[in-house]
Amino acid sequence: MIEIKEVKTKKDWKNFASFPLALYKNEKNYVPALFDDERNLANVKKNFSAVGCTVKAFLCYKDGSLAGRIAGIIVDESNKKWNEKAVRFSRFDFIEDISVASALLDAVKNFGKEQGMTRMHGPWGFNDTDREGLLTFGFEEEGSFATNYNFPYYAEFLEKLGYQTESVWIEERLDMPKSKDDPIYQKYDGLRNFIGQKFGLKELADKMSVKQIVKRYGDKFFDCYNQAYQNLDMYVKVEGDAKKVVLRQFATLVNPKFFSVIIDKNDDVVAFAVVLPAIGRAFKKHDGKLTIPCLIDLFKILKKPEKVELTLVAVTPEYKKIGINAMCIARILESVIDEKVSDVVSDPTLETNTAVRAQWKNIPSVTIKRRQTYTINI
Repeated sequence: MIEIKEVKTKKDWKNFASFPLALYKNEKNYVPALFDDERNLANVKKNFSAVGCTVKAFLCYKDGSLAGRIAGIIVDESNKKWNEKAVRFSRFDFIEDISVASALLDAVKNFGKEQGMTRMHGPWGFNDTDREGLLTFGFEEEGSFATNYNFPYYAEFLEKLGYQTESVWIEERLDMPKSKDDPIYQKYDGLRNFIGQKFGLKELADKMSVKQIVKRYGDKFFDCYNQAYQNLDMYVKVEGDAKKVVLRQFATLVNPKFFSVIIDKNDDVVAFAVVLPAIGRAFKKHDGKLTIPCLIDLFKILKKPEKVELTLVAVTPEYKKIGINAMCIARILESVIDEKVSDVVSDPTLETNTAVRAQWKNIPSVTIKRRQTYTINI
């Protein structure tokens, strides 16, 4: 017997947050989200990204046992921007049973219909800093803190239930230069110096700490971010108190050696790159709970990372054609070489985002993961 229950009580939210920990207990490549973030998904006092959104979450029980979870999110700003009436499904996890998957999706469909929506799609989060996309290739690769992990049957069931492909992301492993004598490094280093001098651009991360940059340039950082990504699939501006959460995470998780922020003559942020140490193992070990032992493990990884993830590269539209991204890339290459990082992978990049993908065209790479969202009319 299948039963759907709306998440309302503290106990329900605890079950919602803990279900994937049990589901993926024996999956070495799964990386959990922060437990408290999942538990407070719809709490606008703790999840600032939920402000202005309508959120409902559901649990599915099969024969009395917890068998799945899902959240429905209506982002008004997104619907206004893209001129549609869409409900997003998110936090979609379930046992290998298509009837459970179907019941969970139907719960979000009904929620969407009640709110006047005509389309459902996902997995999408609240905005582009949230986890999005269903893994469809690369299940043998280690998961990352920034992305969803799921079993192969997820995509199989969605397709059987009539869902169609929407957006597609690619993740790659890059064969970075091992020495500063490498022609690739020499090329980017030369471009960095030439472009910086010609256009009067400066690298902030050379002289300021991450916390200093966040404090002084936090708003300008997001001005650049929002301008650079505004036309990508389902992009929603990160603004208001939601910015504080992201900036706080940056200040905590970014190694300054793997951070680049470029300003112009007007002291505006016109480009940046964020490279995060692969911290997934620490969160996996501690079930996504930010305890003191977890923080100790995180500090060790941040101090001397063996693997890093290319998380964000952004350039404002007016600077895209001058090659300013070479300044950010040169700093990243320099740090990878100096720190002897052995493994460099990219976080998801939209298949249609040819501008960002082209930035790394001179560095050999291989696709290691693919993920996508699905859509259906309701």
